[in-house]
Amino acid sequence: MLVLCYPRCTTCKKALKWLDEKNIEYTTRHIVEENPDYDELKNWYEKSGLPLKRFFNTSGNAYKEMQLKDKLKTMTEEEQLKLLATNGMLVKRPLLIEDDKVLVGFKEAEWEKLI
Repeated sequence: MLVLCYPRCTTCKKALKWLDEKNIEYTTRHIVEENPDYDELKNWYEKSGLPLKRFFNTSGNAYKEMQLKDKLKTMTEEEQLKLLATNGMLVKRPLLIEDDKVLVGFKEAEWEKLI
């Protein structure tokens, strides 16, 4: 199990604490220092079954500064994935990947169901 996270993110801290309390083994990856590339993001997006917008950190400064709320509507999926691959701060976190499971963000009920 791989968890992409940002160490100062409180939601990421909650997710890792939850995994620890459940004694679930995982590996972490710093989402900014090792930003997911286009192929990884495309693969995870396809496996997740989620709308691509869920992969964007819509509350982050980078998202707001780039005014992506309006721009995403005019971009293709490929353009959006390429954009996500440029900056880990654009990617919603934590991102949990295990085999065919992909969870975006931390919602305890969702994680409980899939883990």
